[in-house]
Amino acid sequence: MKKHILLALLFGINISNIFCTTRKVPLNYPTIQAAIMASNNTDTVEVSPGTYFENINFRGKKILVTSLFYLSKDTSYISSTIINGSTPINPDTASCVIFNSGEDSTAILQGFTLTGGKGTKWTDIHGAGTYREGGGILMDVSSPTIRYNIIISNTATNTSSVVSAGGGGIRIGDGNPIIENNIITNNQGKYGPGIVLNYTGCRIKNNIIALNTGATSYFGGSGIWIYNDLGTTPKIIENNTIIKNSSYSVGTGGISAELATNVIIRNNIIWGNLPVANQIIATSCTVQATYNDVQNAYTGVGNINANPLLDSLCLTLSAASPCIDAGDTSTVYNDLTSAPNTALFPSMGTARNDMGAYGGPDTFVMHCSKIVVSGILELSNVTEHINVYPNPTTGQFTVETNINNKQTLQILDVNGKLVFSQLINGTANVDVTNLNAGVYTLAIKTADSVMNKKLVIVH
Repeated sequence: MKKHILLALLFGINISNIFCTTRKVPLNYPTIQAAIMASNNTDTVEVSPGTYFENINFRGKKILVTSLFYLSKDTSYISSTIINGSTPINPDTASCVIFNSGEDSTAILQGFTLTGGKGTKWTDIHGAGTYREGGGILMDVSSPTIRYNIIISNTATNTSSVVSAGGGGIRIGDGNPIIENNIITNNQGKYGPGIVLNYTGCRIKNNIIALNTGATSYFGGSGIWIYNDLGTTPKIIENNTIIKNSSYSVGTGGISAELATNVIIRNNIIWGNLPVANQIIATSCTVQATYNDVQNAYTGVGNINANPLLDSLCLTLSAASPCIDAGDTSTVYNDLTSAPNTALFPSMGTARNDMGAYGGPDTFVMHCSKIVVSGILELSNVTEHINVYPNPTTGQFTVETNINNKQTLQILDVNGKLVFSQLINGTANVDVTNLNAGVYTLAIKTADSVMNKKLVIVH
């Protein structure tokens, strides 16, 4: 062994890689925590399907803790490999997973269902008092990577001997973690039932954040709750689907930001959160919100206000969704493509970014969960349809609907300005050769419904 280390030093090889080991649970270790404790940096803790009644802590290890999902990208391993935090040794340390030892992005949690966590009693390092936070995951002064997980039915609501309780799904403080390609649903908290961001940066991308409830204090923020800053570290909230989160008595069920700067909200769907009036609230701060679909509208370049028409199966965009090709026009946000300028499923349309969790370069078809889509079916238009062909068009096209009464066909430009209007009845031929080439929203309006479709004009 000494000879191997000497050779590694001579040839500049990272010694830690010599010890890189896959530690299998339960084959080699009875618990996930036991495997973590035995691990060295760069090790992999591989967890087979099953339910593990544990409350684990990464203890500063730069390791990958994963289900068998990492071998094949089979999402069934995500739902069948469960960390259940409902039976903690200490009731005040009841988060499913804790990162509080300065972990960086090489500490990775991947491919699990986290459930049953009740949060950890935690003294805020900024002097605000003691709180119970992080039902699913608690992070403090740490920046791990959290990806491809279902974080469901965790709570942070017990206010006994604490100031308050929040972050039912995830609580993040004083770090800069990566949260991507997760489903965060059905969690509860007094504030931030979905995600709490406290004095922190973050990159939150391509997540479904839905059906998180509670939020009776601190402006709600049932989807994402943001307070203050970690220096100038940005809070990037990009290409998420944030829907049907509920604040019971205050603020917003969507995104709440207070005393925060450098909050970038881009390419998201923020819809159906309660109360409906305020999907985004910025208190004593200004957020940069661009190219989002926000119910009841929000000021910002490229923002729209249109039913996203989500497919009920996996919350992907339906073919009629106005969110297709409606995200930021910069090519760095482009969808993955299957052919030149043709989006790769689950993205749709052209290469331009699709709003929501299934748009952009980092999207992934996550595990479809009936729990997530329950109660959201009204976002899908299952009884009416609209067909436009050819699309793209040089300016002359046919529109078909299955509605047998008079409708108003409207075309809006990228800024939401009405540029064309025509009465139709079922099927109509339309001539817009006078419009400039570009991407438009085509809306069909009746007395009690609105259908939208993306229209591309080329000359």
